[in-house]
Amino acid sequence: MSKVTLALLVGAASLVAGPALAQEAAEAAAAAPAATGEAAAHTQYIFNTLLFLIGGFLVMWMAAGFAMLEAGLVRSKNVSMQSMKNVSLYAVAGIMYYLIGYNLMYVGVDGGYIGTFSFMYELDPVGGNALDTGYSTGSDWFFQMVFVATAASVVSGTLAERVKLWPFMIFTCVLTAFIYPIAGSWQWGAGWLSEMGFSDFAGSTLVHSVGGWAALSGVLLLGARKGKYGADGSVNPMPASNIPLATLGTFILWLGWFGFNGASQLAMGTIGDVSDVSRIFANTNMAAAGGVVAAMILLQILYKKVDVTMVLNGALAGLVSITAEPLNPTIGESIVIGAIGAVLVIIVVPLLDKLKIDDVVGAIPVHLVCGIWGTMIVPFTNSETSYVTQFIGVVSYGAFTLVCSFIVWGILKATMGIRVTEEEEYMGLDKAEIGVEAYPEFGVGSQRV
Repeated sequence: MSKVTLALLVGAASLVAGPALAQEAAEAAAAAPAATGEAAAHTQYIFNTLLFLIGGFLVMWMAAGFAMLEAGLVRSKNVSMQSMKNVSLYAVAGIMYYLIGYNLMYVGVDGGYIGTFSFMYELDPVGGNALDTGYSTGSDWFFQMVFVATAASVVSGTLAERVKLWPFMIFTCVLTAFIYPIAGSWQWGAGWLSEMGFSDFAGSTLVHSVGGWAALSGVLLLGARKGKYGADGSVNPMPASNIPLATLGTFILWLGWFGFNGASQLAMGTIGDVSDVSRIFANTNMAAAGGVVAAMILLQILYKKVDVTMVLNGALAGLVSITAEPLNPTIGESIVIGAIGAVLVIIVVPLLDKLKIDDVVGAIPVHLVCGIWGTMIVPFTNSETSYVTQFIGVVSYGAFTLVCSFIVWGILKATMGIRVTEEEEYMGLDKAEIGVEAYPEFGVGSQRV
């Protein structure tokens, strides 16, 4: 019997033995020699693969979080539309990333600006050279794929209630097949920014700011919802349809973020890696908590009332802010980083209204602004990068995404149009675009006009 088999049998015995026998079994297991060589490599391979898969499940579940958050924050006449857009964009993002995006992001970048333009990424059925890579090819691809839809979800929430369905889906195809993968290759694909020393652990800039820049370009060309801003500069509130649903969406996103950040450690085969993952979990959680509390306090000071939608965005602001570097900060530093992110959101939301930039769910302040903040504060806790390098990365991602997105949105606007008619907007996109109302029994009420 091998040493590894003996250790496994002793461990199994401890699960079924009585207290005394369990203690003896534990002592025997501790005395057994650790697995070495091929057995140790196999163990690392299994745990690394498991981390990718569990992280991927959680990030995929974030698609439900975005769907519920957006469905709750739009008016009831647009809930079905937002629900369908979120499930559709997740499916389209995965297909486009498979067909084109993955190769552009990871294959043959080699310090450059773009990967390989080739059609379809084929997984090696046995996981490649398993013990050299340390994880299965399929688990790695799945984990990378689920990230891509997050950027598109940011755009969906910002442009809600007046963007046409099919132009939005076409933009999603371009974003997930070309814009996001090319930009991502610069850092995660071992491209030129990675060579320079730029650092973005889990995607404050690569995912969230890229989505924010794409959303900003779209909203500037799309315009505000009818009636949102008065001729005198006044702002007319358009209340959310379902606060409990938006709250549920926020909690789902909060949960999914543990996979987003934690699995970005990319390894769980050693004690050091597992310890780092647990540290990332703790920091991620506390940054969100800092965002919530900071938002509540500042809202009370400024407005004498605590707006629940701003508090929800405060939690998301904390999560986005810590995503660029969730490992190195202390818990206290994580709370502060998340809190400052929430403060930025509360400052930027009314600023966008003054500029008549109508962001329905507050995605630009949360994902773009806090993505930049989170990326720029990385050198405070990570001495291996610099503020100059981080700034170069932020500007590069912003310029590339903004220009490319403007071009795509501009072409769509000139050819097929990107905005529904005023009559369709008044009717609601549930009826006008897809013919299915989320709440047909409600009739016509304050949330529907």
